[in-house]
Amino acid sequence: MPLTAKQRATLGLICDTFTPGDGAELPSATQIGAVDVVEQLLERNPSAPDGKAFDLLLNAWDSRTFGLLTGRGARRFSSLTPQDREQALLGLGGSRIARKRALFQALKSAAVTAYYVASGPTGIHPAWERMGFTPPPGPLPDAPAPGLRPVQPTEDTTLDCDVVVIGSGAGGGTAAGVLAAAGLAVVVVERGGYYDDANFGSGELDGLLRLYAPGPATTAEGQLGLVAGTCLGGGTVVNWTTSFRTPDSVRDEWASLGAKQFAADEFTEALDAVERRISVNRDHSAISARDTVLERGATELGWHIDAMPRNVRNCDAGIECGRCGFGCRIGAKQSVVKTWLADAAENGARILIGTDVRKIMVNNGSAAGVEAVTTDGKSITIRSRAVVVAAGAIQTPALLGRSGITGKNIGRYLRLHPATAVFGTFDEEIRPWEGGMQTRYSTQHADLDGAGYGVIYETGPMTPAMSVGFMNWSGGAQHRDAMLNLAHTVAVGVITRDRDHGKVSTDRDGEAVVRYRLSEYDKKHMHAGIEGAARLLEAAGARRISSGHQAGPAYEPGVHGSYDEFVAQCHSAGYDPGRCAMGALHIMGSARMGGSAADSATDPDGVVWGYSNLVVADGSCFPTASGVNPMVSIEAIAYMNATRLAARLR
Repeated sequence: MPLTAKQRATLGLICDTFTPGDGAELPSATQIGAVDVVEQLLERNPSAPDGKAFDLLLNAWDSRTFGLLTGRGARRFSSLTPQDREQALLGLGGSRIARKRALFQALKSAAVTAYYVASGPTGIHPAWERMGFTPPPGPLPDAPAPGLRPVQPTEDTTLDCDVVVIGSGAGGGTAAGVLAAAGLAVVVVERGGYYDDANFGSGELDGLLRLYAPGPATTAEGQLGLVAGTCLGGGTVVNWTTSFRTPDSVRDEWASLGAKQFAADEFTEALDAVERRISVNRDHSAISARDTVLERGATELGWHIDAMPRNVRNCDAGIECGRCGFGCRIGAKQSVVKTWLADAAENGARILIGTDVRKIMVNNGSAAGVEAVTTDGKSITIRSRAVVVAAGAIQTPALLGRSGITGKNIGRYLRLHPATAVFGTFDEEIRPWEGGMQTRYSTQHADLDGAGYGVIYETGPMTPAMSVGFMNWSGGAQHRDAMLNLAHTVAVGVITRDRDHGKVSTDRDGEAVVRYRLSEYDKKHMHAGIEGAARLLEAAGARRISSGHQAGPAYEPGVHGSYDEFVAQCHSAGYDPGRCAMGALHIMGSARMGGSAADSATDPDGVVWGYSNLVVADGSCFPTASGVNPMVSIEAIAYMNATRLAARLR
């Protein structure tokens, strides 16, 4: 439902407090249109409880009673001075109560992201000009025509096929390509839209609205933001082209849990096939300015550093790469749209877009097809001999659950590779939104305990919207100054291989709910990663180093504060919900493969226990966290599971 005038006014006050502008050259949030952007982003969330909670929050926010509850006294938010409003928000951010901190983080993320993606009436945000950020260039005028011809049904429809594949990302796209090549009649169902080279280049807001999942936006506790692709090709369209093979030690660990082929030639051959099809190489890893910083720091410390394998062809590894998180407009990224889905279509697969599968039909313990609904409300029924579920590690268990398929391990063992960042400010100009998406990495601390668990270090393109999620906010002026200095900033990402896990369940409407708390074990590793990232930045010559902790730990090497003081401040601030900005870009393990129904959701074929023709083929299958960016592992599992399914169906 659209916001009321009162709600919009309240939201405007909140957004203006987070991003007040400077009273001169830089407009405030309401002046640039950030309120409209927040509403656009939030209205996509399918969770009715989330929508109701937001309505209640805006209705209560400006009351005296809510002022008492949030610590600002019996005063309306609108009656406070701008300085007092800022202090009221900071009080939430630093509260001892986790729910208040989570509320602050949610409001901060929405308000600040909306501000920096809004373009205002001119189409160019004045802050972009001040920071030197290049405005959206628009699609290339000579971009090729879209290579696929998916359809969105315009009337109630019933289809028949051998296999229906739910989801079209790394898992679903690969499975569809393999199954169609085996001569099977395949229907691929994708809830998002289809976008190709000619649709990319319109900017961050357009990309967020069209290419990324609308929700859930965070874990239920508010500890981590959740990022996933939702379009034809899924995450492979928006990811950062990093293409690691599954590490041998992880393969051995997975095999020990019952799916023994992970340590055998079968999975090796699947990895090889994937690397060939998506053109994994190191020929397009020309070092970016931000990765020069990472390499310089690692070399100075004598730490591991290496070039990044990437799935690209004819990539400029420069300005174009910096925009690639919102689609590659030059067609260099070898997503499943360019590869496996193209193979599937060539072999006769039918592809539906804008179609959301709501239920898997089950007859006498056998999957019989799916029921779906289009964005226009049309009912779609697809009858099939087998069903492949590849909706991602959040939506796959949610779909199984609302279909009445509720094995005790479905939704359990969720891993998220919790990630945070440490920021370094340099005298040199970095322009961190340019250069190869990821061209260097370090595994110096990938094994912190002898059990294969730790962190890896990577950088990534820092466009305005992609930067703010990992930054703290200690006031409008502080955050504005940090953003205006973005051209001189590098964020070293800390990606934790989590040993412990969360779960995915559903609400009363069947929508996904993600519950995950970072364990004490994994907190120690994340903290060790922050220590390591700060060392890298200091060794590379950063003049100021800060973390994403809301408490604001920072130091200036040799000038103010010290590394030891910084580390102590980070440790004191902690990693409970709302204490440190964290995100989950790698979502895995919620329907894991294994050798027994006692501790896994699917068998060594990826088949849901008890359903011989219901196969999972996405990141949900991971028995534990991969420890590296998971795209190649997902595609290899999908290749393997789909190959096994094709053999059974033939």
